[in-house]
Amino acid sequence: MEKNTLGKTGIRVTPVGFGVLTVGRTQLDLPVSEGAALLRYALERGVNFIDTAQCYGTYPYIREALRGTRLAPVIVSKSLQASARGMRDAIEEARRELDRDVIELFLLHELRHGDDFANRQGAFEALCEAKAKGLVRAVGASTHHIDVAERMAEIPEMDVLFALINYKGLGVRRGAGPGERDEMAAAVKKAADAGLGVFAMKVFGGGNLVGDYLTALDYVAALPGISSMMLGIGRRDEADRMIEYAEGRIDPGYRPDTSEKKIHVDQGDCESCGACIERCPNHALHFNRNALADVDYALCLRCGYCAPVCPVRAIVMF
Repeated sequence: MEKNTLGKTGIRVTPVGFGVLTVGRTQLDLPVSEGAALLRYALERGVNFIDTAQCYGTYPYIREALRGTRLAPVIVSKSLQASARGMRDAIEEARRELDRDVIELFLLHELRHGDDFANRQGAFEALCEAKAKGLVRAVGASTHHIDVAERMAEIPEMDVLFALINYKGLGVRRGAGPGERDEMAAAVKKAADAGLGVFAMKVFGGGNLVGDYLTALDYVAALPGISSMMLGIGRRDEADRMIEYAEGRIDPGYRPDTSEKKIHVDQGDCESCGACIERCPNHALHFNRNALADVDYALCLRCGYCAPVCPVRAIVMF
């Protein structure tokens, strides 16, 4: 499989990567042996880019997948920590749990608008310190926000940007409100033009666009500045189609079977705003006893009307 260089880092990655969140506890919750076997399957077929995070709880899958092999993928991890001490601990946790001396990419996780970057300066300084010590190769930020992506392009110490972008703009934000797809595309280009390596998340809008598989992938792959797309993978056939797409040999008429997929609300991301509950035409969403949105599957029509109004992309389909 061909590889692209991530901006000024010199790190080369495949045009598609394996998002390990899907196999973890908040989504499919696969046994470690099963999730690791799936990840190893994709790696052995040429994928070399893996996305994880401190809060995903997926380090054991990656460690097991790499055990006893010579595979050397590029791993990107992320942390929500704000302090220097917290970020140093997060980096050490990743190195220990992944059994790796160096983590290729380490990011500020889900950087938001306003003062978020200023409030996490300690964490960013710790990332830069870790890079200087050779514990990580490159540093950056992940975000759903156009204004954050634009700002990251102006920071000389930033190496990479992990941005949310998809053809319908699901989950794209600007400031405290929704953002426009084309504005995020422009921010991605700005970052790439500034030398950052840019890769994309939520290409399928949390699974809500997977029925438009080729349309969704083609849109992001064609954006100026995008080096790779992270895709959530839960089955071998999904890995096969991802690899076929990257190698240019997928059936041009391919449409995945989505009949068994269901809408889920990620309880770790839900902010109890109630927007999805108000939007649901069939009253299938409600607040559960934890005051978080949840789904009544006896009523859910899988129409997808709820996903576009969620401000934090907590609504996923798998």
